[in-house]
Amino acid sequence: MAEDTVVIIGGGFTGLAAAYQLLKQGKTVTIIESDNQVGGLASSFPVGSTRLEKFYHHWFTNDQNVMELIGELGLTDNILLRPTKTGMYYANNFFQLSTPLDLLRFKPLRLFDRLRLGVLALRARRVKDWRDLEDLSAAEWLRSMGGERVYKVVWEPLLRGKFGDVAQEISAVWFWSKLKLRGGSRGKHGEEQLAYFRGGFSGLADALAEWIVAEGGKILLECCATGIDVEDGQFRAVICDNRRVDGAAAISTLPLPTTAGLIEQHVDQAYAASLRRIRYLGNICLVLELDRSLSSTYWLNVNDPDFPFVGLIEHTNFEPPETYGGRHVVYLSKYLPNSDRLFLMSDDEFLDFCIPYIRRMFPAFERQWIMGYHVWRASFSQPIVERRYARLLPAETTPVKGFYIATMAQIYPEDRGTNYAIREVRAIARRIAD
Repeated sequence: MAEDTVVIIGGGFTGLAAAYQLLKQGKTVTIIESDNQVGGLASSFPVGSTRLEKFYHHWFTNDQNVMELIGELGLTDNILLRPTKTGMYYANNFFQLSTPLDLLRFKPLRLFDRLRLGVLALRARRVKDWRDLEDLSAAEWLRSMGGERVYKVVWEPLLRGKFGDVAQEISAVWFWSKLKLRGGSRGKHGEEQLAYFRGGFSGLADALAEWIVAEGGKILLECCATGIDVEDGQFRAVICDNRRVDGAAAISTLPLPTTAGLIEQHVDQAYAASLRRIRYLGNICLVLELDRSLSSTYWLNVNDPDFPFVGLIEHTNFEPPETYGGRHVVYLSKYLPNSDRLFLMSDDEFLDFCIPYIRRMFPAFERQWIMGYHVWRASFSQPIVERRYARLLPAETTPVKGFYIATMAQIYPEDRGTNYAIREVRAIARRIAD
């Protein structure tokens, strides 16, 4: 019944986890998703006889919230833990950076600076209160922690490669959370270890969706929310493609500027502007299906300012190529404004743009190696986590009674990701149910 229903806008992991928690607490739910599948940024497409994420995904071994949820679904046996190799492409050379010993062999830095780089990661993990970093940019903090040479060789190319023109605005808190999280995902010998789900992230999203439907929840696919109905300040319904989806409450998991467009007729201009104040970068991602491997490295950071990509991710050095019918899967990802010329290229144009850079890194590469390729775009992929970001974040409640927001931009001090999205939205769902 509508008076018991919570309408969830968005069928990514945030929306699915919200529905899961609400159903467990006796509520009824309806999920509205504009795509033809659930999963959001972790949605997938077919490769061989299985499915693959449109944008590369993995979990860290210390991602406890998603691991607990998988356990509650009885799917723990589907968690795959594997060691991975991390490397760096710098000055036309490849360097492994997966273990402490690799770091000591990193010749672009003097021995003293290599030690400073290793100590920096340890010091970052010892930061007790992220609020101490709120007023600092990542550039300022990294320079103070590791020195100018370490910053120029290691950190500045990664910051600029990911954030482009806004790199100098990025908060130290954002970078600290990255170092802390990745540094804690290690095996017993210090090697990096990451987690994946048998059948891909879509396997978990589908399992959640099946559980939701089995428990009486509804999932409306290809249903785009265009507004909400409000009566006397109280949420009444989501307007979805000229139809009403009634409910007693709603949770929007959409990007904050999109949510502002849904509710701006029912709130003052200052509040709508505060939602639009949070900025995002889009992403364009080339996925290659190759007949052979490029290297033995899973995650290759590209520390060359002439390259348009911050990283090259060879997924099949993590999940074996046998999963994909023997095909080797490589991601090339670029964060950028969705008005950028690269974002607006056709798929063929973007492939042609990428090939010379791949060949520069791997001179033996030939276009004939490509068995298939795909180009995916997301307009709101990475919130721009600037200094004093905590002061910008909106609360989960809104001026419309019964209308809540739970988005990846509100995951702070951690960065976006399924693990923390699940943690945050399950807490919100508990409060709504109570």
